Amino acid sequence: MILQGNEDLRVRKTIQGIKSAFEALICEKGYERITVKELCDKAQINKKTFYHYYETLDALLAELQSELSEGYLSRIKGFTLPEELDKVNREFFLYSAEQSLAYEKITCSGAYHAIRDQMISGVTDAGWSGSKKYQQLSDYQKKLLMGFINNAVLTAYRLWVEGGKTISLDDVIEETNRLVLGGVNSFFRK
Repeated sequence: MILQGNEDLRVRKTIQGIKSAFEALICEKGYERITVKELCDKAQINKKTFYHYYETLDALLAELQSELSEGYLSRIKGFTLPEELDKVNREFFLYSAEQSLAYEKITCSGAYHAIRDQMISGVTDAGWSGSKKYQQLSDYQKKLLMGFINNAVLTAYRLWVEGGKTISLDDVIEETNRLVLGGVNSFFRK
């Protein structure tokens, strides 16, 4: 249940408790191994309360995905693509660096490819839909371009996280932009 801000304090605390317990479990184990009972125990609620707010764990995960996507999209709103792709990439890294360990798990782990793909798809649609250059591409070219950008950026982020974040974030952003922008600018020059 995405909170609107006008809910009763008990409802807000319950939803926040569910989400906090869920994120903690994501950090401890793979999503596919999380059970509703275990989540309820950790959130100190009963199953009936969980099911009052969420039909399934998948619904809770989808809500988390939506919130994460919206947070990033609000930061890149107004950027023009592909012209400001460097700024979009910078915001991805800055936004990602501010997020929780659960975000890192979702973004870096192979177990979450389905949710990550949904997040990427939503961001791609929102970010690139206004680009005239992008709209002129064939479906194949759009998929190729997005595959290249998303794989390069996500790989750079995953390597940074797996490496213990020992490289400065500015260096990671610079290297990633050099690689991605070189490919994208060359792609649109044809």
